[in-house]
Amino acid sequence: MKELSPIEWENNRLIVLDQTLLPFQKKYITCRTFEDVAAAIKDMKLRGAPLIGIAAAFGLAMEAKRTSAGTYEKLSRNMHAAAEALIKTRPTAVNLKWAVNRMLAFMENNKERRVESIRDLLAGEAVKIYKEDLENNRLIGKFGSELIREKDAILTHCNAGALATAGYGTALGVIRAAHAKKKKITVYVDETRPYLQGARLTAFEMCEEKIPHYLITDNMAGYFMSKGMINVVIVGADRITANGDVANKIGTYSLAVLAYTNKIPFYVAAPSSTIDFSLKSGDMIPIEMRSEDEVKQIFGKDIAPKKTRALHPAFDVTPARFVSAIITEKGVIRAPFDMNLEKIFLNKEIVADL
Repeated sequence: MKELSPIEWENNRLIVLDQTLLPFQKKYITCRTFEDVAAAIKDMKLRGAPLIGIAAAFGLAMEAKRTSAGTYEKLSRNMHAAAEALIKTRPTAVNLKWAVNRMLAFMENNKERRVESIRDLLAGEAVKIYKEDLENNRLIGKFGSELIREKDAILTHCNAGALATAGYGTALGVIRAAHAKKKKITVYVDETRPYLQGARLTAFEMCEEKIPHYLITDNMAGYFMSKGMINVVIVGADRITANGDVANKIGTYSLAVLAYTNKIPFYVAAPSSTIDFSLKSGDMIPIEMRSEDEVKQIFGKDIAPKKTRALHPAFDVTPARFVSAIITEKGVIRAPFDMNLEKIFLNKEIVADL
């Protein structure tokens, strides 16, 4: 089966699968400028922490090609302005800032080259970021699938699959890899209000992969855990702080507490680009607040009185004490996270399981 890919890089254009229309319509939009990419990210035409970082890298590559800058200094000014605009689109997911900073650092490291050469090199670096993410996701799937037992019933929240990454997935990458090993698993997909990423996107991916699954509403998880019908939870992440606290789609914290109470392992699957060592704990993570209309409406139709106000934090933070393990491309990392994350990623040591 051809692997699902949410983006394609073609002739200095980014072709984006419009995820707001799935699963009912497959429509692609073309981004020709970094402004187009920024709009696609902000409007959630493309989403998922790793994917928005990749898209931003391509957005900067576009800007490098588009600008008429004849000197490095002018090129640098243009690129930093574009970078600032891209970073502002989604403040919680650190992969976005990570990818943008990597592109800027790469540009700086090559400033002695001709401007034309730098333009080409930046496009190559964006492609490299894309390919690295795909490989990292496969490794996450490989390591994480070892944690999945025969006949496990797995709950996942939001969408952390091919549609949120370069094309394989983090949390869904683990599920995909377990399924490929012929493990008889069942996936519980919660709908993930208010944007319905679970119902629209994760269920879509499960259908594409022919993985047995059930769609449940967000408030059903505790019931199924108490009945013993769910015995593993796997989610992705938008930012992991130095102590192992995890920011992910709103509702993740509730599931972590439920899993902890029901003695169910709660796993977080994410690449190293999601780890933010500059923040000591989760209470330092900026939480994106989105439009209240996304809570008051479904598919553009009102579901609440006009005068009713709504609140919409897009993410919450799960304290490290509720996390059983963090699955990365370096292996499965366990507590104490503040020590082990630093040991593996800052000292560049590779292990399979700590």
